[in-house]
Amino acid sequence: MKNSYLSALLLGSAPFALLSSPALAQSNQATTLPSNNQSTATSADDEADANDDQNTIVVTGSILRQTDVVTPSPVTTVTVENLDQRGISTVQEGLQMLASNNGPALTNSFTANGAFAGGASAVSLRGLSTNSTLVLFDGLRAAYYPLADDGSRNFVDLNTIPDDIVDRVEVLRDGASAAYGADAIAGVVNIITKREFNGLAGRAEAGISERGDAGVYRLGVTVGHGDLANDGFNAYLSGFYYRSESLRNADRPYPFNSDDLRALGGPNNTLNGIDASGNFPGLSTAANFLVRPYNATNTTAQGRYVNLGPCSTGTFTTLTDAQFNSSATTPRQVCNVDYTQQYGIITPQIERFGGSGRATFKFGDTGEAYGEVNFQQSTSSYTGFPGVFFGNAPTGINFPQFSTANNSAIRAPGSFALTLPVYVCASGVGSANGLNTGCNATNGRLNPNNPFAAQGQVARLIGRDLDTPTFNQTRSRVYRGAIGVRGNITPDIQYDIGATAMHTDLQRRREGYVYIANLLTAVAQGTFNFVNPSLNTQAQNDFVRPTSIANASSDLYQLQAVVTSRLAELPGGPLQLGVGGTIYYEAVDAPSGNPDNFGPTQRYFSLNAFGTTGNRTVKAAFAELQAPVLDILDIQLAGRYDSYSSGQNYFSPKAGFKFTPIRQLAIRGTYSKGFRIPSFGEANALPTTGYVTNNASLFNDAYLAQYGCTVATFATCPTYIRSGSYGQTTLASPNLDPEKSRSFTGGIVFEPIRNLSFSVDYYNIKKTGAITQPSNSPALLAYYNGQAIPAGYTVIPDAPDVNNPNATPRVAFVQSQLINANTIRTSGIDGSISFNREFGNVRFGSYLDATYILRLETEFPDGTVERYDGTLGNFNLTAGSGTPKFRGTWLNSIEVDNVQLNATVNYFDGYNLSAVDQGTGYKDGGLNPGYSPTGDNVPEYVTVDLGLRIKATDEFTFTANVLNLFDNLPPIDVVTYGAHLYNPVQGGTGILGRFFKAGVRVGF
Repeated sequence: MKNSYLSALLLGSAPFALLSSPALAQSNQATTLPSNNQSTATSADDEADANDDQNTIVVTGSILRQTDVVTPSPVTTVTVENLDQRGISTVQEGLQMLASNNGPALTNSFTANGAFAGGASAVSLRGLSTNSTLVLFDGLRAAYYPLADDGSRNFVDLNTIPDDIVDRVEVLRDGASAAYGADAIAGVVNIITKREFNGLAGRAEAGISERGDAGVYRLGVTVGHGDLANDGFNAYLSGFYYRSESLRNADRPYPFNSDDLRALGGPNNTLNGIDASGNFPGLSTAANFLVRPYNATNTTAQGRYVNLGPCSTGTFTTLTDAQFNSSATTPRQVCNVDYTQQYGIITPQIERFGGSGRATFKFGDTGEAYGEVNFQQSTSSYTGFPGVFFGNAPTGINFPQFSTANNSAIRAPGSFALTLPVYVCASGVGSANGLNTGCNATNGRLNPNNPFAAQGQVARLIGRDLDTPTFNQTRSRVYRGAIGVRGNITPDIQYDIGATAMHTDLQRRREGYVYIANLLTAVAQGTFNFVNPSLNTQAQNDFVRPTSIANASSDLYQLQAVVTSRLAELPGGPLQLGVGGTIYYEAVDAPSGNPDNFGPTQRYFSLNAFGTTGNRTVKAAFAELQAPVLDILDIQLAGRYDSYSSGQNYFSPKAGFKFTPIRQLAIRGTYSKGFRIPSFGEANALPTTGYVTNNASLFNDAYLAQYGCTVATFATCPTYIRSGSYGQTTLASPNLDPEKSRSFTGGIVFEPIRNLSFSVDYYNIKKTGAITQPSNSPALLAYYNGQAIPAGYTVIPDAPDVNNPNATPRVAFVQSQLINANTIRTSGIDGSISFNREFGNVRFGSYLDATYILRLETEFPDGTVERYDGTLGNFNLTAGSGTPKFRGTWLNSIEVDNVQLNATVNYFDGYNLSAVDQGTGYKDGGLNPGYSPTGDNVPEYVTVDLGLRIKATDEFTFTANVLNLFDNLPPIDVVTYGAHLYNPVQGGTGILGRFFKAGVRVGF
């Protein structure tokens, strides 16, 4: 399969912003791709004197200034200029395409698939998750997104990046807790804003897919005045507007637009209510409203389900005699709906706008002060599946009822079958049993929604109102300010003081979800028309489905001071020491959007109850020493001590070296220790639940015999078992310790000839005491074997199967606290090749960047190991998007005079349909349901982008791009659940298909 990759690489011919030349003597950042107005690499003899402060830089991960940009740690730089060349509209999108971004990354498309942290985006360097990558703004920390990824992982939202004032983004691919403290285990993303801008610049661009949808629009303008070098000051203002349109599944070809998988050899999941064996499972799959008669006490069924209302967005299917007779509950006609075709959303609508301003002043001979403010509003919205009117309403999180016999929990009295009573009246009060005893023939009337009322029978109701999809909107407003001052105390001693404040105001608006208490009231009073829901007034709909608005916020305040000094001259250069201190406060206030504090019915169906509130103050001191002990050997030592008001303390050391035996070769390496502080979501959260799909490995033959199947014949089990899922509920865990890490890197940077360079770096990271959900296996095994539930777990059974009411129900929820238990190891190789050359008036550049994961695995306290690389694991952590081993980009550019032609080849490796954490073997295809069109493996994904830039005049530049030139849609993945039948991390924006962009940039 790799041959297809090599063939695609031959097509490449364009530069890209995410990789650039690591030439040893390049005058700017070692991995920065030169843009149109940048010179190519210069020789070491041409470098500026180290005493000239204007020609020294601070590379992310160090507090010391230097002129040699090849550091012990590997750093990749993303420039906005290069993103424009590639046709990438936002820095967020560019960072998602980093070769080192893998595993449980959070993309904007996840918002439309019910992500806990809807409306946000985050990267996962090294596949170690979003909470192990630290994001900074100009070297200072940023506020967490108020909502946690999967309800537990704190991260900084990349959508808050103020694109138009970003100068570059430096991505440190190494541990950096010694410099920045917590969360910098896998690496650091440092967003560096423009120091100054003079003149007027504007940009406008628009894009649309070849299919005429998924439009993207962007406008921006920046104006500035003053020259720091000559005038001693500079000030600029910038504003932007960005919008991307929502994309529906129905607007993409099969199979991405349908639940009918028969053409793949799979099931027809549009047959709502009928399983693969022709049985009618009832509660979980009914599409429209159905009712079943029960006796007056609501204890004994009196007949089959019948259709109560229409099948408005679907079609009725008349069952065969065999299907009809397969179950005593089956109606003669079943409403079939292709939910993905009717309601599925691939990407949400995103609208962003904001403004920034900065003023910078020189004072004295060396002093410089600045102030910067940013505001940005980002809104993500999408419509979803119709809200459910559950056949069994779940109790709230605070209301389990425990059985002391086996330490398991059973459903509390608030758990009920939704029932239409015989009589309704204006004074009716909703009740769990549905009998509505307050209403009778004297003060009420026969229930018009209950077709069995005249016979004195109640009616149990299941299904959905197909005419009313849900609507979800997440709006965040981010306010950030920063001030700083730096200069020289003496010629050899420098200071740098900075402070920042950042506040995020988040609002979640959700419409169309059923509020249980109001539903029960409407049922008792007969004020909601279940027979024909389209006849309900807006007021009736709003009462049963009131709008839910939940507000959340986060804050970050930081003060930091650094002093650096040249202590002495060593054979290789100046001995430098930097010391500093910082204090910062961080807080998250995200109350539950669906609390049950007032009872199990005072809440919404479907909306997760997750919420968290917490704050802490952190004090830290740090130091760094750079010792060029020889002309060919540079040694760096660093350390940091962090003290948390929540009681945790940690010391993070780091050591690095760079050995340059000849001018063309540098050998480098680092060793460091780091930590990740328990997130607010892990330590302080309300219970949160994620769902895991049932598979054969969860059960045993003795249990499944109740349902007429075995582990070996699991595919024949009823839908209740085979297509069910259980909730993995995480409880607050206030006694967690920080995760600890050890990492080392080693590599070379080789420049055999001028303008040609290679770099290869090996990384190895080990986390101990990793915070994790304990394995549910002991609890599930005990439950399904009829044994006592182990200590530390609570198991809540589901409602009984309507077709097997006397069988032991499947598990509904497993509750437990997070623990410090696991050891996580990852290792891999980063490689890059860079070539720049001018041939007369023709300039050519070629750049290759790739990351290969050698191994990613978790070791548990009992010594067992789960390996994930090259598979869909860690399945729960990644939403089934897995950890492909290889990711790379090859970029080439040809520039003639004022015309530049760019092309980019993007490669994302395939993977095996297995996940050891789901009970399969490593790469055994154990999750393949049997109808994957590519067998046990999802193939690699390759796309090619083209770009054209024409500088018409000094003031006007025109751009045109064709993204995904060959209209190559992502490979089909029938297992991943983060998107419908494709992997949203591997597929990225490729699901849009061939995409055209055009724009103009002006500058005066």
